[in-house]
Amino acid sequence: MNNVISNILRFLLLIVLQVFVCNHINLFGFATPALYLLALLLLPIEMPLSAQYFIGFITGLVVDMFTHTLGVNALACLVVMFVRPYLVKRLDSGKSTEGINRLVPGIKDTKWIFFYVILLSLIHQVLVTMLETSSFANFGHTSLVILCNTVFTSFLLLCCLYIFYPAKSKY
Repeated sequence: MNNVISNILRFLLLIVLQVFVCNHINLFGFATPALYLLALLLLPIEMPLSAQYFIGFITGLVVDMFTHTLGVNALACLVVMFVRPYLVKRLDSGKSTEGINRLVPGIKDTKWIFFYVILLSLIHQVLVTMLETSSFANFGHTSLVILCNTVFTSFLLLCCLYIFYPAKSKY
């Protein structure tokens, strides 16, 4: 029960931060972080897939309501939640994963967390940017926007992970 309450509070806090702070950050004129992804990335892996899809869709829909993007974030979050279990299985391939369901530093190694955060951020940013532009006309500029948004978002997500979930010493 405590885990459910902490997930709900984290979700609400990150949505509020996204809507009132991050949506107003415009680094280099086009890089806006998607901090709310942290709520989706930290959901328990053992949660039923239908619940993960529902939470992802609702999260994106709430962000869309405040940014007037007509379902762009909802679709991107839904795709991220669809890809997430496959990515976790792929990153864990060849390793024993019984009982290791928390995706935080100290439980997962740094390389695993970096790949997890960067790949899911990249998928999210590609979808959001391509759906917003709906064109390949300025592919170079669009690619730069995707790259900057992915780097900025991944950096903030990793900072939050390592600040709020510090790796525990093994000694």
